[in-house]
Amino acid sequence: MFCVLHRKVLNNLHQKTIINTKLLIMKFKNLLTLAVVTLTLFMTSCDKENGNRSNIIPTKFKVDIPNSISNASGSRAASSDTIKGEVIYDHMGNFIHIGEAAADVVQDIMIAIARYDLSQAVSFTYTSDEDGKEKDVVVIEGASFEGVNYEYRLTLSDMESVGNDDEGKAIQIFWNTNPVKGIALLKPSNINEKDRTHENAIYKIEYSEAGELGYDAHMVVSIADLSLASPLDDPYSVSGLKMFVGAKGSIIDVYGNSAHPNATFFDSSKGFNWAFVASGDENKDIAVAEVGLPSNELESTDRGIILEDNSIKNVFTNQILSLWPTLTDSEVDAYLTNTQAPAYFDANGFIQAGSSPSQEYSTLEANIETLIPYSPKTVSELTLDFQ
Repeated sequence: MFCVLHRKVLNNLHQKTIINTKLLIMKFKNLLTLAVVTLTLFMTSCDKENGNRSNIIPTKFKVDIPNSISNASGSRAASSDTIKGEVIYDHMGNFIHIGEAAADVVQDIMIAIARYDLSQAVSFTYTSDEDGKEKDVVVIEGASFEGVNYEYRLTLSDMESVGNDDEGKAIQIFWNTNPVKGIALLKPSNINEKDRTHENAIYKIEYSEAGELGYDAHMVVSIADLSLASPLDDPYSVSGLKMFVGAKGSIIDVYGNSAHPNATFFDSSKGFNWAFVASGDENKDIAVAEVGLPSNELESTDRGIILEDNSIKNVFTNQILSLWPTLTDSEVDAYLTNTQAPAYFDANGFIQAGSSPSQEYSTLEANIETLIPYSPKTVSELTLDFQ
């Protein structure tokens, strides 16, 4: 019974979630293509009017995450008689990759606009080749969002949807040029009305090179209202995510949460966060990470509660013993391999958990001790809106 249930859990967790995560990332890539084509068409039309004036568009609008932290490989499988902690860490990398893909969309949008040397406020209306609907693009000087003033704002709207609560807004970007700092919001269903897979989803990317948090550059990626897969198909699908990424020299720190309302493991408990902290060295392509599995309803920013009380090892041990109380500690420990914290990675992915492979990881170990995920409940209830 013990192993049968284990195989069922791992099959759902490792196979179905990987497939659906890759499909979600593919949606991001499709969105990227549509957004870039959309804005390229617009910028081509106004390129001739710009002359040789200074370009106001920043070409850098994200922090790159080392491959040792972000991945979508999902290549590992658990053996029949153990649960391997690296499966949970694999999914951490997958969920981080979703956030990075959202940032890639914005980065490519900015690069596409910059190619056409935009240098002033403009407006333009055109019919989209993607969904055949009229789109309106407006760039203004001087705008504010959430109490912060910016030099510029770009808004792309779907004209047929202006009567909706979101006023048909598809893309909205606020930014300053020196230092580069800004916020971008995207709603895929208003970029292409034919793609309603995540009809209510909104992505938000905050980016800054101002150094106000002690990093050379940082970004915060937030995703709200993703559509959930059927629990029978993928109980671990993501409803929302919030992730911080900060770069200082070659060191990249990452922390955040992804919300999984239908997630279950062993007992009847339902609804968990993947709460994670990680630190990587881009030059060495190594990383250290720690994951907690708190309830979506947990309202706390206490690192000890989120990552230690709700560690992979503790959550799995407690649930297993609630169902099989006669198991000994040694039997449970033998079953839960590599579930200790932290976990260690190199360019090829997961190495081991609980003990460091070498002194090379000592700085990264110290870094993650200072990082704290967001409150799980806050991420689970995350909402995003345009201006």
